[in-house]
Amino acid sequence: MGTITRSFVNGLTTNGVLGASNINNASLNNITSISGPEMTLISSATASSSASIEFSLGNFKEYQFYFVNIHPSVNEANLMINFSIDNGSNYNVTKTTTRFYAYNGETSGFTLLGYLTGVDLAQSTANQEFIRGIGSDNDQAGVGILQLFNPSSTTYVKHFIGRSSTAQASDYAEDDYLAGYANTTSALTNIKFQMDSGNIDTGTIYMYGIGA
Repeated sequence: MGTITRSFVNGLTTNGVLGASNINNASLNNITSISGPEMTLISSATASSSASIEFSLGNFKEYQFYFVNIHPSVNEANLMINFSIDNGSNYNVTKTTTRFYAYNGETSGFTLLGYLTGVDLAQSTANQEFIRGIGSDNDQAGVGILQLFNPSSTTYVKHFIGRSSTAQASDYAEDDYLAGYANTTSALTNIKFQMDSGNIDTGTIYMYGIGA
């Protein structure tokens, strides 16, 4: 048994776990890197009575969008999503999606878990609803995360997954799930967010790229 192997074995407890005394700054300093995809902040945009917020897409394998305190100018507005394949000239990519949700009222006893019929899309170029029914009271807002996978592919459809939490206009908490795909083999060049009514009054959207 070699010196290094013997030293390692001697550091194991009777349960086969490496003892804490064998893990120290010197051993950790020998780790020069940990492989894996990096998460890079590419861009961010803060709304100020904005009609829409748009981002250009590139060659990252995954994009993650973080929505922080999205507040509408109109009560019970919905934040919508669409994509472009022509550098933002048109936002009309064909999409097929699915939606379900759960909610609970502030007064309790007002609960539901169900499929959101009528806000999913089946081969439609319309905007896709994402953060739903946001209240316009001063303390109300919506938050969420949207993942978009490999939008620059010219072989596959472009999948996306969304999760959002909303302080609803009717004073209840709503938890929404979105999934689907942009049904095109053309590369997606841009993504656009806007309310279905009124403006994005305030709020920030962060765009991260993973796995360039």
